Amino acid sequence: MRSALLVTMCAGMFLVQLDVTVVNVALPALGADLGAGLVALQWVVDGYSVVLAALLLTGGALGDVFGHRRVVVAGFVIFGAASAACGFAGSAPWLVAARAGQGLGAALLLPGTLAVITNAYPGHAERARALGIWAGVSALALSAGPVLGGVIVTVVGWRPVFWLNVPVVLAAVLATRRLVPRGDRAPGRRIDVAGAATAAPALGIGVYAVIAGSVVAGAVAVGALAVFVAVERRSPDPMLPLDVARRTSSPNFVAAVMNFVGIGSVLVLTLYLQGVRHAGPLEAGVEVLPLFGPLSVLAPVAGRLTARFGPRPLMVAGLALGTLGMLNLLLLKENSGYPALLPTLLGLGVGMGLLTTAAVTAAVGGIPPERAGVAGGVNNTARQAGGALGVAVLGAVVGEPGAGFLGGLHRTGLIAGALWLVAIGVTMAGVRKRAPRDNPVARAG
Repeated sequence: MRSALLVTMCAGMFLVQLDVTVVNVALPALGADLGAGLVALQWVVDGYSVVLAALLLTGGALGDVFGHRRVVVAGFVIFGAASAACGFAGSAPWLVAARAGQGLGAALLLPGTLAVITNAYPGHAERARALGIWAGVSALALSAGPVLGGVIVTVVGWRPVFWLNVPVVLAAVLATRRLVPRGDRAPGRRIDVAGAATAAPALGIGVYAVIAGSVVAGAVAVGALAVFVAVERRSPDPMLPLDVARRTSSPNFVAAVMNFVGIGSVLVLTLYLQGVRHAGPLEAGVEVLPLFGPLSVLAPVAGRLTARFGPRPLMVAGLALGTLGMLNLLLLKENSGYPALLPTLLGLGVGMGLLTTAAVTAAVGGIPPERAGVAGGVNNTARQAGGALGVAVLGAVVGEPGAGFLGGLHRTGLIAGALWLVAIGVTMAGVRKRAPRDNPVARAG
């Protein structure tokens, strides 16, 4: 029964992560069909990401108060309806609005699926293994998006990219209602309206500031964040208790840095393969498989290792391998062949494969079940914001492929390596070494 529940929650998370990347390969086709310019196409992608990041924390808090089954089902329904609206879009503004609707549904789904799994597997060892599967499916979704999207667009056009979500959502709703315990509204808990009203603009405007490179928006986001912290300090039932924020600050910082380097590097390496080495889209997709393959395969294995040894050793090992991989970029030259890039791809892929599950486990482990949604929301917000920041910053560092691109690639290696070395220090200082005592595997060892 729990295995079926895990599959259902992974299906929801798969859809959320898939729609982060699947639409990218459809942009030329839908742009031509809808007469959309570059700015409109950017917002087809970013409209989803901004709303998702803005409401993740609120989505997790709603689940903690009203029950995660209700919120997950609502998220599935909204996501499915918005996906259908995307498929029927007759104009670019319509499509952008529907993508924002997908972001709203995803913001309810993503922390909810994590909270349901956390509550269904209360033992630290079994939870780590379940989260390893969850993380592996997440990695598979991100890597499958461009490939799946390319096949669908080539064979039947761009609209079915969105329509295919609908039957999956219907099946997932039925399975969620059958498999996930109902869960009553938490006694004495209420929605922190003031916290939600200040968290959403702080997160949404912050991500927009990164995407748009707007200093003004960044200043507004910082101000909104300061207001949010002040509101939470005074709230009798805060959406984000400050003790939860403090207890999860180290693994969430690592999660943000992980996605900063990981997601940002995917963009940079794709530009290198296509713009410098002149690989075609399909060839470039095949050449990055040494990155995505280990990431997808190792996440479940890392779950078992985390269950036995605790998250800290896996986090340090993953960060160290990723650091070596990124520093390998300093060795690339104008005439370097593809084999010279393999240590970077493998180091980053294996490193993130070990790191992802351990970082998530460290972030949600030890958090009371009634706060599991918020803990998941904070972790996913950190990852989404880190990824958006990485794309913006590392993309600006390398610039367009050209004469100075290789120097930018070298700087990317230095920045990424330095950040992950800092993350190793944060992990050593702020994440416990061994699995908790209630882990029978750890006790036996």
